[in-house]
Amino acid sequence: MSNFSYEVFAAVVEQGTFMQAALALNVTPSAVSHSVSQLEGDLGFPLFIRNRTGIQLTEDGRAILPTIQSILNLEDQLIQVADNINGLNTGRIRIGAFSSVSTNWLPPIIRRFKKRYPKVDVDVVQGGFNEIVEQVRVGSIDIGFSLAPVSDQLIVRPLLQDPIYCITPRDFQPKNGTFMTDADMSKQRFILQQSDYDRDTKAALDRYKVSSNSLRYSIDDQSILSMVEAGLGWGILPKLALQKLMGDVNVFPFSEPFDRTLVMVMNPTTQKSPSVAKMQTVILDYLEGEYGELLLQGEK
Repeated sequence: MSNFSYEVFAAVVEQGTFMQAALALNVTPSAVSHSVSQLEGDLGFPLFIRNRTGIQLTEDGRAILPTIQSILNLEDQLIQVADNINGLNTGRIRIGAFSSVSTNWLPPIIRRFKKRYPKVDVDVVQGGFNEIVEQVRVGSIDIGFSLAPVSDQLIVRPLLQDPIYCITPRDFQPKNGTFMTDADMSKQRFILQQSDYDRDTKAALDRYKVSSNSLRYSIDDQSILSMVEAGLGWGILPKLALQKLMGDVNVFPFSEPFDRTLVMVMNPTTQKSPSVAKMQTVILDYLEGEYGELLLQGEK
């Protein structure tokens, strides 16, 4: 039903080249090139800068991306509503999440959702906090998991306060035997996951005057635990990230508690999709069962 050139435009943005967009859409590269040229002619300005390594959006292209994505999302909603009226319960959900949510929450959530709605496809994208929010904003992701605060004009549903802990080698004990103090943290080297190095982790490091010279980075949370176990440094990780990790390490709270607020973010347009509404219900039902009264209430 929609203008094919909008689908082509969105596919080129997502895939990064005309060739990959053609493969994704099952059309020829010349068809993609012709469609983009026609859309540029209709709009009156170029959408992409073409070079040897691929393409990139022009400023004008970036400006219209959310609108075109919104049009495509609205068409998806129309199809889903029609299918629901006809009893088909079809559709597609695109979820974006950072690593610890992808590991701990999404598998049981998606399994529960697919059991109820087997004909609805679920796509998962893993990325950093800001990346997820941006993709929700432009409409390329329907439901995203990120951290508060979220500044964009999105629908934000607070979910959980996630405590942050200090990870040490097994042979270390804080001076008071219970929690980390300034004296314990002094002159220590810390290993962080750079992609998930958020403002809340930084707040804890700043509070205990940990300098940037004392920071080292690893590729993921499990690698951090392995390095701590080997005595290469200490880690700072939230409770959710530690849930399925393994390592011969100690986990201590700080003398002053630190946590991060996990949130679910949605675009006001895509939230109206029947399949998105169903997924939102499954997510909240799952988290209610897992966390009970710890689950935060209401939207911000």
